[in-house]
Amino acid sequence: MAKCTSCGVREAFYFRAYSGEKLCTKCFIESIERKVRATIAKYKMLSFDDRVAVALSGGKDSVSLLHILVRIEKDFPRASLCAITVDEGIEGYRDEAVKIASENCRALGVEHHIISFKELYGYTLDEIVKRIKDAKRGLTPCSYCGVLRRKALNVLARRVSATKIAMANNLDDEVQTFMLNIMHGDVMRIFRSGPAFNEEIEGLVPRVKPLCEVLEREVALYAYLKGVRFQENPCPYASEALRNDIRNMLNRLEEKHPGTKYTIFRSAEKIRGKIIEKKPEVNLRRCKICGEITVGDICQACKLLQDL
Repeated sequence: MAKCTSCGVREAFYFRAYSGEKLCTKCFIESIERKVRATIAKYKMLSFDDRVAVALSGGKDSVSLLHILVRIEKDFPRASLCAITVDEGIEGYRDEAVKIASENCRALGVEHHIISFKELYGYTLDEIVKRIKDAKRGLTPCSYCGVLRRKALNVLARRVSATKIAMANNLDDEVQTFMLNIMHGDVMRIFRSGPAFNEEIEGLVPRVKPLCEVLEREVALYAYLKGVRFQENPCPYASEALRNDIRNMLNRLEEKHPGTKYTIFRSAEKIRGKIIEKKPEVNLRRCKICGEITVGDICQACKLLQDL
């Protein structure tokens, strides 16, 4: 067995193709935690006195992020950390994830706050899906869930006085989203979807993505090596066919040309930088129905709910 190229002492178990490193378990775990620290510093994601709310779904990415940020927070005594979870209301799936999220928070001594679709909107996602199927509407469950979940996270983050929301998007998520936005020609989404959206807008809690430079498979491996419990089952409503095709294409390219995902990510940052130079003007206002920040008279969440 080859020795770890980092410590030179222990046996390597993982080959990092894009860098040529052979890492032992200890050095692999430390490399992920170092990368997250470096990413936070690089993009100026957090301040020393932030109250950070981790968007905790119970999946591998968000649970791993929570564990890493708990370690980082110890170095910043004036900062505080909490976890926020959205219970969309998916019977047999979401209840397990919420339970796992709560267990991790208890084990780490992190305060945990939960908000549900039922509480906020009057419907569970199961009830929404039944309504859109009965009405034979073309939108998928993901179309509703994504919009409603984003709004719920912002509402709950404000409720717990968070100054930042830490999202658990990994490198694969970011690159896939960039490719989708390119295909749709969505310049504004490219502008808003970077590692850190720190623009101060009243009513919107800034979002940061500390895992944005970590490969999905390395996040999963980190979670397994740390022995953390997370939900492994996929959402029963997951139906993003185009994203799945892009994911498969990128995985094939990464296997053939290690480092492809990082190259695309850096290209996305260059393009985003050019867009920021132009500083697209967005006229924000309050939704006439719920009072949340929106670009139109009525926010997307309220529009979707009106159509039910």
